This record gives sequence, structure tokens and C-alpha cells, in this order.
Amino acid sequence: MSLLEIEDLSVTFNGTPTSGPVRAVDSVDLRLEAGETLAVVGESGSGKTVTALSLLGLNPPEPVCSTTGSIRLDGTDLRALNGKEWRAVRGRRVAMVFQDPSSALNPLLTIGTQIVDAVRAHERLTREQARRRAVEALKKARMPEPDSRLRQYPHELSGGMRQRAAIALAIAARPRLLIADEPTTALDVAVQAEIMTMLRSLCVDLGMGLILITHDLGVVAEQADRVAVMYAGRVVESGPAAHVLGRPRMPYTQALLAATPRLDAAARTRLVSIEGQPPRLRDRPCGCSFAPRCPVAVDDCTTSAPPLALFDGDHAAACLFADAPVEPPAARTASAEDSEPVAAESTAERPLVEFDAVDLRYPVRGGVLRRVTGHVHAVQEVSLRVEAGRTLALVGQSGSGKTSLTKLLLRLERPSGGNVRYDGIDVTRPGPNELRRLQREVQVVFQNPYASLDPRLTVRQILAEPLRVHGLDADDGILTKLLQDVGLDTFALDRFPSAFSGGQRQRIAIARALALRPRLIVCDEAVSALDVSIQAQVLNLLADLQSEHGMAYLFITHDLAVVRSVAHRIAVMRHGRIVEEGAAEKIYAAPAHEYTRELLARAPGRHSAPTAQAKKRSPQWQR
Repeated sequence: MSLLEIEDLSVTFNGTPTSGPVRAVDSVDLRLEAGETLAVVGESGSGKTVTALSLLGLNPPEPVCSTTGSIRLDGTDLRALNGKEWRAVRGRRVAMVFQDPSSALNPLLTIGTQIVDAVRAHERLTREQARRRAVEALKKARMPEPDSRLRQYPHELSGGMRQRAAIALAIAARPRLLIADEPTTALDVAVQAEIMTMLRSLCVDLGMGLILITHDLGVVAEQADRVAVMYAGRVVESGPAAHVLGRPRMPYTQALLAATPRLDAAARTRLVSIEGQPPRLRDRPCGCSFAPRCPVAVDDCTTSAPPLALFDGDHAAACLFADAPVEPPAARTASAEDSEPVAAESTAERPLVEFDAVDLRYPVRGGVLRRVTGHVHAVQEVSLRVEAGRTLALVGQSGSGKTSLTKLLLRLERPSGGNVRYDGIDVTRPGPNELRRLQREVQVVFQNPYASLDPRLTVRQILAEPLRVHGLDADDGILTKLLQDVGLDTFALDRFPSAFSGGQRQRIAIARALALRPRLIVCDEAVSALDVSIQAQVLNLLADLQSEHGMAYLFITHDLAVVRSVAHRIAVMRHGRIVEEGAAEKIYAAPAHEYTRELLARAPGRHSAPTAQAKKRSPQWQR
């Protein structure tokens, strides 16, 4: 008997008499063995998270939401549980690591209090016993100095440490099933590798099953035993990871793989995006939901939805052409025009942005009188240039000073030393007209899509606000075009941010940054929350804007494959200093610094000659 068996699961949000019902999950079948990792992939809105919430009984109750089908965990029918029985299951037998650890942890309680309370809610332990269990959970989550972390609050931890704390909170009660929803989003490659290795070891050590919801196909290739691909609420392909990723039979899976940036691709490669958009679930087409976007669709595809058919044992795909899969389209290498879009403007005499010997120090206070006892050097003697029409990628581990450096450019911090200039303007002391120029010509896409949008405003108001502030037209045609550029429909205009997934919110934030057609965009993990198809679409859009308008980008990301597809130059940052800088092609071909070599070695899918065990797991497209 499998650890988890899901049969014919359907989840319908009944809506209102005017809007009609929405079937978010449609006849899903999944299974998971103890010690196994199942990766669930697909675009935003495909039903991945709703399926996961069904396993925790967290979908809205009747009559708002109707759930049918069977969910069995270790033989127990979870659908038959009442409220009290569900409380005993959540955390104890099924636990979840949510996408945003900042919102998953209570900011008013210490990490230790949260974990201790979670353990004591399910087991009769003394507070000291529960404390020891909390320390044990933090150790398993690879948290450094776990004893001292118990006394800290979430805001005192870095993003990677908060994610470790959230994982420790989830595993403290030793659940049988762990659901991880985008557990490595926006984490650097070193932390990402540690967390995924830790999750794999937990599955083996605790006999736990892991459902990994992610858009990162590199992580899927290295970590998953099985893969389920979802589209428009349905599973359209599933099977062993080596089969699904190595020889995909569904055109949608092939398109996702083709849209994935690769470390071995040529520099500034134009990615293959999936044309069109996923269907609105309220207006689901009669036949195959992917038919309107499919390059091989025929008339029969629009009349009836193909069922999942088995191939090669337990490899299943829902496509009329699954027995003769076509090769996915190849990525197009950037032409000379793409690589040098505005050479005339990229003059060495005056770069668009200049950091000259910049320092940023934060005071450390202690004692009863809170006197300054020392300083934290977030940025130390950094000198960088960003040229017009070019992309500078800033890479490094969490805490290396990347975001602190960009805060100086955005006037969110004042430098302790050195100078920051934008197009000749001293950023620290701009005049009134210069300040208005800065506010219009320099835009930013923040890392956290949940915190960067005002929850009280509709998308229409969010996009129109910067246009109106600068006296520009903000009619519906302009707003609609902004949404279409980032892969969203017009219906999003009158909805609030809470109605969207994390990836969809990030697209809205990108559309807001593009609204003023700035000369420079600071992208702080701007595409980390996007699925690969939308990521490809947004990266291609940014490349087109750079080619047409000479737009420059300061691109902060942990995804080194994305860096390869967008960057002209790369600066590697560690402990507040730049340890290596140069042309992207040169750094990828022959990194000079040991730290750069370490980052590249840890990137998912980097190794060209995997071991026998890795080869068994790694599909052909990643080799």
C-alpha cells in the first residue's frame, strides 16, 4: 500500500450566480511511496497549491468550495475526517512548508516558542522535552547554532534561515507526509542545495514522503523520483522523473523544458516562450485545454479531452500524439544586434550608474544605554559601473551585500563612504528636478511579491498610480497592454493582489515597473517566483525593451542559468566585497575566483558528467 493515494480528486469553487463555478482541480490521480519525492510542476493557476491544500483540509468549506474524490494517507481516508480529527492530522501526519516563510512564521513569537507549541499540540511532552525536540528539528534543518536561534524572532533571520526555521517547524512533530510549496524560491544556490539535500535526507531518515511543488526544473531533475505535470487543473503527464524529463510525451512538458534557461547555452540566449496564456478555468475549452497553445494541435484536439494513457510502464501522458512525441523547439542564440543593442550609448566616458568606493556600515548597539559597540560592514569599497543598454548581473549568497548595495542607488540607505551617481546625478544629494528624474527613470522590482503590492488597491490602481504621479495617460488600453506584456488577462484589472498566486503578483510588480518605460530597472530576484514559461516571456520582453529603448538592468538573482541568458557583465559579491567582475562569457568559461567556481558547481544541472547515481536521476536535457 502506498503512503499517499489520491483518486479522482476534484475541487470546485462555486462562486456566485453571476460568475459561475470554477473547477480548480479536475479528476487528479496521484500516488506517493514512503521515502519518495514527487515533484508537481506547472504554470501559475494550474491547481498545484489547491491540490496540496486539499491534503491538509484547508480548502474553503461548503458551499463555497466542493471537494470530491478520495485521499488516503497510510490507509486513512482524509476526506472522511471531521474538524477535530483534522486538527490531529495537520502537523502530526501531514505538514506543509509554505512558499513565503516570512508570512508562514508568527512575527510576534520566537522561533523556539513556535516550534515548542507545535510539538506540544500533538504530543504530551514537558516544555523541556519539547525544547529539545525543537533543537533537534533545527539541527535536521541545517540551522547553524540552533540553541541560540530558539530565542530569535523571524525578522532577525535571513531568508535562508527563515526557510530553515519553517522547515524545522513542519518536521518537528515528525510527519509522515511533507508538502513543500516552492521551498527554494529566491534562495541562493548554496542555500538551495543545502535545503534540498536536507529534505531528501529527511525522507530517508524519517521514512517520510515529500511532495515538492516547484517551477525550477533543474531542482526537479536532481531531486525528484517522480514528476506530475499539471495544466488547467489536470495532470497531463506523470511518471518517473528520468522518463518525464528525459523523453516528455506531452507538448506542454516539452514546451516547459524548452523555456528553461540552461547553464550550457550560449550567452544571452533568447528563450523559447509558450505562446498564448493558460485558459480561464471558468471558460475551460471542451477538448484538450492546451490545444489553443499547442504547436501540433489538430481538429480532434478541440472536441474531446484525451485521457491519461500509459507508456513505458507507469509513464502517463494525456495527448493524442503521446506515442510519437515531437522534439521541443530549440532556443535561439542572441544575434549580434541582441547582444549589442545600443553600443552607441554604452560609452566608457559616462556610464549610466557609477558606484565609486562605496561603503555601507550598520551600527551595532549593546548595553543598557544602547551605545554603539561596533559596526556591520554590509558593503565594503565597492566600485561598479552599469552602462546604458546593458545588463549587469550581481550574484552571491544571501547576506553578501547585494540588496544593500542597490538600496544605496534607490536612496533607501545613505552610504557611509564613497559616491553613487546616476547619469551624472549625485544620488545622495539630488535637486528637486533631479529627484523627479530619478523617481521616473529608475524603477525596481522587489524580491517579495507578497509585500511589494498594496493589498488595498486593485491592479488597475496599482498600475495607474505611477503613471498619474508623473502626469502620464493611464487609460485602460495602456494598462491592458502592460498586463499582456507579462502574461496576464484584462480580467485582472479589477481584482486585488490577494486573488493572485505569488508568480502572478510578481508579474503585476514587473508590469508596474515597466509602466514608466524607465532607463534603468533594478531587478531584485524579479523572476525567481515565476514559472519557467512566464519567466521566459518576461526575460524576452526585458531583452526586447533593452534593444528598442536602450534600457539598462541591474539584475540580482541566485539563478545562474538566468544570469547566463540576460547578462553582459557579471559581478560576484561576497562579504560585502566584489571578488570577481567581468564579461559574462569569460566568467562562465573560466571563473578566476574560487568562490565563483563554487557557485557554478552548486547550480542545479551544472555537472556535464554525472555519476552513475546522478545519471539515473538526471534526464537527458540536463546532461
